[in-house]
Amino acid sequence: MDTLTSEASDVLVVAESLSHPARGEIELASVLHALSDPMRLRIVAALATGEERSCKSIDLPVVKSTCTHHFRVLREAGVIRQRQEGTARLNSLRRDDLDARFPGLLAAVLAGARN
Repeated sequence: MDTLTSEASDVLVVAESLSHPARGEIELASVLHALSDPMRLRIVAALATGEERSCKSIDLPVVKSTCTHHFRVLREAGVIRQRQEGTARLNSLRRDDLDARFPGLLAAVLAGARN
């Protein structure tokens, strides 16, 4: 965890480094595990529109800590990209990276989720 301080305002800001695997480091087993959970699949389906969305904008029937866990699993598997903007984390689907590594996988998973 990185710690940044601002002496002008005497405020301590803690910024967590958000790690993402590079395209070549995305592993099939990790992606399949991340997509095996119904809540995580819901998140991926919501992000499939291509828009960046905040964690709060995706309605999940779970407590905040569980929601945070699901987003972390997806990020660490390489399924989503997260970036911090103010107090919000914006999420996007890494469709290009997933399609390059595992052609057709994401489309098949999303089609199966709709049925």
